[in-house]
Parts: sequence; C-alpha cells; structure tokens
Amino acid sequence: MLESKSITKKFGSKIAVNNVSMRLEPGHIYAMLGPNGSGKTTWMKMGAGLIKPTDGQMLFNGQPVGIESRKSIAYMSTEPYFYAWMKVKDVGRYYADFFQDFSYDAYASLLKRMDLAEDLKTSALSSGMMAKLKIAVTLSRDAKVFMLDEPFNGIDLLTRDEIRACILENAQPDKLMLLSSHLVEEMEAIADRAVFLKNGSLADEADLENLRETRGLSMADRYREIYGQEGA
Repeated sequence: MLESKSITKKFGSKIAVNNVSMRLEPGHIYAMLGPNGSGKTTWMKMGAGLIKPTDGQMLFNGQPVGIESRKSIAYMSTEPYFYAWMKVKDVGRYYADFFQDFSYDAYASLLKRMDLAEDLKTSALSSGMMAKLKIAVTLSRDAKVFMLDEPFNGIDLLTRDEIRACILENAQPDKLMLLSSHLVEEMEAIADRAVFLKNGSLADEADLENLRETRGLSMADRYREIYGQEGA
C-alpha cells in the first residue's frame, strides 16, 4: 500500500533518509523505531506528500504520492499545527472543510472520550491536551493510511492507555497504521510489525511474532541489539 523505493532525502549536506526501500501493507500496525534523528519523521513526511524525496520514489497503491494520495493518508505531526484563534470545535470544522472522509460525529465522540471540551481554545491547551486533540482529529478521518508521529509524547500514563485503545479500535484489515516513536515499551503493546531506522538507513524490518518465536526476542530486545548505547 505504502512503499518507498531507494528513497533518499537530503537537507543541504545532511542526509536525513538514506536509500530506504520498504513496503508497508494494510492490516498491520507498524512501529517505526529509532533514536531522535534516525529519519522517522522525514520518511513519514515524504509518505504524507508534505516533502519531496531528493532521490527515489514514494508510492501509494503503486502511484507516486501526491495530491490524490493525500485524500487517503492521514498524517499527525509532532508539531502543533492549529491557528491560535481556534477553539477545539473549530479544529473539527477546519478538518471537515479539507477532508471528505472526516466525520464530525466521530470527532465529537473522541473529544468526549478524551475529556476535551469543544469550547477550549487551542492556545490554552497543555502539551498533553494538545496530544489528545491531535489524535482525536486525525483518527476521525476514514483514511486508508494513518501515520502518527510520536503519539505518546508528553502525555500521562492513563492518557496513553486511552490513545492506545483508540488506535487499536481504528485498526482494520484494509487500513495501514504506522506509529513512530522512541518509546519502545509503548510500541511493544500495540504493534505487530516493526521498522528500525538508524542514521537515516533501514536497519531491520521485523514481524514481531516471528521475532519472538524464532529468536526469543522482544521488540525492545531487538532495539537494544541494533542501537546499543545509541538507543539508551
């Protein structure tokens, strides 16, 4: 469904993603893992069509990622991306104007579940509340691909549990879920496949059940093997 072919992204002399080829399929929850600066966010932004690769191709259903693919790909960035004047309800209206697959009813339900009032101003939200808002508005789309960049950052344990439950409920056989994080333990409980990036390159891809059965390793064990002191 979402595939990168020998994809490279440079920012000046810095290589953020280096010749990465991989294919992600629907029906799975992927954990994209690696320390900060390993290329996770850059790969996801290319997958979302927000930045263009320097070399190689990013494909969605065999076609180059672009304006059309954005209709089917929901991307949640790490940065806040709402206007300061917006209230929580305005964020939903904003998304409804841009995405035909957005459901305000689903959004209102998730807001209630996340204990977020619609009249709150986004500029007054704490980092944890902002994280919940970004999750709610992203998961209210009926997209084919969901890419969530660091969805568990800056939030408390109980909110992480709620977000994890929402992600699992949205996982469907025809949908692809990709979550990037450096919080390996959080990913262990939710993902069935893992992609490990190191210094912009693909270090490994793993089916987590197969990894446990054939090598007796957890995702955290494999993370430690790949990164050593770098991932500590």
